[in-house]
Amino acid sequence: MKKNESDIVEKKISSNISRKTSIGTLFTDFLKFGLFTFGGGWSIVAQMEKIYVEDRKVVSSHELLDLTSVGRSLPGTMIGNIAILFGYSQQGIPGALVSLFAMILPPFLVLLIVASCYTAFRTNFWVASAMSGIRCAVVPIILTAALKMFNGAFKFPPCYFVTVICVLLYVFFNVSCVYLVIFGAVCGLIISDFYARKEV
Repeated sequence: MKKNESDIVEKKISSNISRKTSIGTLFTDFLKFGLFTFGGGWSIVAQMEKIYVEDRKVVSSHELLDLTSVGRSLPGTMIGNIAILFGYSQQGIPGALVSLFAMILPPFLVLLIVASCYTAFRTNFWVASAMSGIRCAVVPIILTAALKMFNGAFKFPPCYFVTVICVLLYVFFNVSCVYLVIFGAVCGLIISDFYARKEV
């Protein structure tokens, strides 16, 4: 009975997130991310969580968390990798290219302007003060997204133990993130296999 109920819930979830985002919408969304989002990759992930998970229900929090994990594990910038992965999941290679291009276009143009008068921007009191305030405003946005994605990261109880181990290894033993990701992947396979066998 429990298995049937879980199958029904999974079908409802999959039906809610079966819609795909069009190429035009991807371009508009990621153009806005690149133009109006401050604070780096995590603040953009927070905006993606709000739009694609909460509002439009295009993907689940688990899927966005998976994309974030993979994007952070690959070479290059995290948010660039996530843009490519998300765009590809929605519209294949064209979606990946459009998402990445739209996101980097506004910062690229702004940086061209800033680079041309870098000295004036660097020493300007008002610009420096405004950026300090923006950084403070970005922190709660990132924390909110992290808290919302926190529940989606722990599908099974042993996952909490894996997190604690990874934190200890990273903070106290300075273990490379690459090894932590591999360790997490192996633990995930073992834990998921254990619970899958348990349900049978």
